Amino acid sequence: MGRVSGKIALVTGAGSGLGRATAIMLQKEGAKVVVTDINIESARETADLIGQDVLALEQDVTSEDRWKEVLEETKNHFGGLNILVNNAGIGGGSDVENTDFETWKKVHSVDLDAVFLGCKYAISYMEDTDGAGSIINISSIAGIIAGHNLAAYNSAKAAVRHLSKSVALHCARKKNGIRCNSVHPTFVRTPILDAMFARFGTDKGQEKLARQVPLGHIGEPDDIAYGILYLASDESRFMTGAELVLDGGISAM
Repeated sequence: MGRVSGKIALVTGAGSGLGRATAIMLQKEGAKVVVTDINIESARETADLIGQDVLALEQDVTSEDRWKEVLEETKNHFGGLNILVNNAGIGGGSDVENTDFETWKKVHSVDLDAVFLGCKYAISYMEDTDGAGSIINISSIAGIIAGHNLAAYNSAKAAVRHLSKSVALHCARKKNGIRCNSVHPTFVRTPILDAMFARFGTDKGQEKLARQVPLGHIGEPDDIAYGILYLASDESRFMTGAELVLDGGISAM
């Protein structure tokens, strides 16, 4: 207990799945947590599960103005910011020929542009809090290994990986004590898989995905949240500009 004691964290897309699991774990380990989601009711449900040291806010992560407001509300409520988890994201698209331009732009807006905005505006709040911090950007194994039918998603998540490195080097150059790393999960039991489960059925869908994972099963949200907790804590103080790959062995093949 207490691995992030006294820290203030902001988790986007915290109304369900990985974001919810991360917010709950960070609070259990001592952090005060701001949970945001475009669906405020789901953010409030997460806050209710946490119970204390939590603030729920509505946030469209593609809105630059809303990013500024959320960070200011975080500072006003808890006094600053130490941890940012850029988790909000969507799937979508197909192969390059069958992905329409609107879908391409939407996926990049949520999965990449929002991460840029979070990094851009959170840095000064972390500097003002205690001169240190951890930015954790949720990418995907799809940001390292491409798929023929994931053109937009592959592109956005790969860009998050490299953006994280640029942010890390920028902060290191400033000597502000802020680290930035990316996390690369494989299939995790979250709402992003709902469409597939609706198509094939939950059991068959899970079996289909598990066959691609050397460990033989898909991940649970806590499997990824534990990795995020490590990056959020001072235990990872020498880790920046790196990838934490949590893929059950897929990238080892």
